[in-house]
Amino acid sequence: MPRLGALRQFLRKTAPMNADTWGVAYGFSDGAGVWHPAPGETRAAIRRSLGAPENPDGEGPQQRGSLVLTEGTEHAVETATTLVTEDNRQFDLGPGARLPRELPVGYHSLRSEAGTTHLIIAPTTCVSVGEQRTWGWAVQLYAMRSQASWGIGEFRDLATLTDWSKFYGAGMVLVNPLHAAAPLIPQEPSPYFPTSRCYRNPLYLTVETLPGYASMRSLIDPIAERARSLNATRRIDRDAVFALKNEALHLLWDQWRSSPTSKSHGRFDAYVQSEGEALTNFATFSAIVEERREPWIRWPAELRRPDASGVSQFRDTHQTSVRFHCWVQWLIDEQLAAAAPGVDLMTDLAIGVDRGGSDAWCWQDSFALDMSVGAPPDTFNTQGQNWGLPPFDPWRLRENGYEAFIRTVRSAFRHAKGLRIDHVMGLFRLYWVPEGATPTDGCYVYTPFQDLLGIIAIESQRSGAYVVGEDLGTVENYVREELSKSKILSYKLRQFEAGPSSEFPVSALAAVTTHDLPTTPGLWTRSDVATQTAMGLAPNAPATEQIRAEFALRASVDPSSTADATAFVLGTYRDLADSPCAVLTATLDDALGVEERPNMPGTIDEWPNWRIALPVSLEDLLVDQRVRDVATIMQR
Repeated sequence: MPRLGALRQFLRKTAPMNADTWGVAYGFSDGAGVWHPAPGETRAAIRRSLGAPENPDGEGPQQRGSLVLTEGTEHAVETATTLVTEDNRQFDLGPGARLPRELPVGYHSLRSEAGTTHLIIAPTTCVSVGEQRTWGWAVQLYAMRSQASWGIGEFRDLATLTDWSKFYGAGMVLVNPLHAAAPLIPQEPSPYFPTSRCYRNPLYLTVETLPGYASMRSLIDPIAERARSLNATRRIDRDAVFALKNEALHLLWDQWRSSPTSKSHGRFDAYVQSEGEALTNFATFSAIVEERREPWIRWPAELRRPDASGVSQFRDTHQTSVRFHCWVQWLIDEQLAAAAPGVDLMTDLAIGVDRGGSDAWCWQDSFALDMSVGAPPDTFNTQGQNWGLPPFDPWRLRENGYEAFIRTVRSAFRHAKGLRIDHVMGLFRLYWVPEGATPTDGCYVYTPFQDLLGIIAIESQRSGAYVVGEDLGTVENYVREELSKSKILSYKLRQFEAGPSSEFPVSALAAVTTHDLPTTPGLWTRSDVATQTAMGLAPNAPATEQIRAEFALRASVDPSSTADATAFVLGTYRDLADSPCAVLTATLDDALGVEERPNMPGTIDEWPNWRIALPVSLEDLLVDQRVRDVATIMQR
């Protein structure tokens, strides 16, 4: 147990002066510097959720469970302690003894009469992106369908695009989150609302390249024909895709497990062993939810926790189903490893998970399940946002050894050479909205960011992958300073930056737009603002018009022109290509003249979020002159 002075020092590093010792903010300053006090009822509700005492000026949470140190840091233990390293070496330390300075980076433990502390030794920084600038497409994979796709973009399609884009000097590709959805109909369309961030969505599998397909063609080809008919409309029908792929996967599963001499069985067994309990729990959850078809919070007590009495019994009586879900994740892992030949794959880590999903069930003691994260009102989202995702309870997460966070980050880095962290400010503070409250009544809660950055640095170094932090919106000054210290690239978005692209920093990823903002064609034609207005979303039309005028100036296009968006898009990307940023990304939506944005914040059924395919097939996309022109511009 640390001394009170050390505890207060730790908490002060964790939460700036505008928060109490539990990290609950008194309010926040918006982008214009206007102070917004947090409602008293909200702060009280959050403190109750955290288990804080009623007195807001009282002692903060105890610093226990985990100790995160930068490599080479001197640290003395207070009592007789056994140090157990990650590779199971043991050292007995007496009271006052210092940890070995040569202790390697990784996950160790300190065991004493008081209990076990997870000792995490972190490197000083993440992997550097390197000196050579690069570019690539930012791809909504589900939207990029080939003629052979089963109604949705697949790993084979991603490989085709990246192989083609290498000829234009592309060195990376950024894909939307590939996180798993629950194996149910209706399928969750949002890649940012997953059941698990530790495992991935089987909808992206290419069935024809799976083990055993050749011997099962007579049964699977009719399924494939029905699936490819889904490509006829731009509206992606995930439910239909799921039903057809699930049917094909079960046929292949039955055939595969009846052939135990197959060489692939050894690879599967090695994968299952390496993933351990996390995969077993995910697969068990998937099997239970298939049977019960409801969120785990409504399951009977004997199933409501991974360690509950009925879970092991369920697993024993449903071994085939549990094993199937392990097998599907192994198939995804193998196809993902081959999905970006010759270029660096950059994965995207969503900010949270479904409270009724697998991760929340597996690590429920580390979540604040009565809260949701979101964003306060701002210039472009005047009503604020509630994303419906439960936040990690920062103090219980630390007590639990950061296990859920470590597993999440490690999965995000798997087979990747770059990682985009969505809403990276969430490593420092998150905007919590109590159950039943509106986004305007939320409150920021600060986290032990130095611990989280240390864990990200460990996993970055182990995977050899650089990190990009999506630091858009209201960002406190110290955040970008800390990200820079960790060599995490910033995110420069043309729609949010007033100065010329040539003045962007080197240590950043630069883009024109994102999935939550107007496409460049939608900005040019003003259709995006018109759509928002028709849906009653109260867009900031004057601010958007000013952005349009600035884009036109940089693109050398007359803003009063009625021409199509092509010249506007190409001019905008010429301006972006002048940026010295280490990484540049372009969107296929912009290159193809798509006016609909992939996601319209603040809507659910009013807009087909995450369900709009590109207007042409991948085969036509690769010969489209507009796409080739953008690629040529980005080649720099």
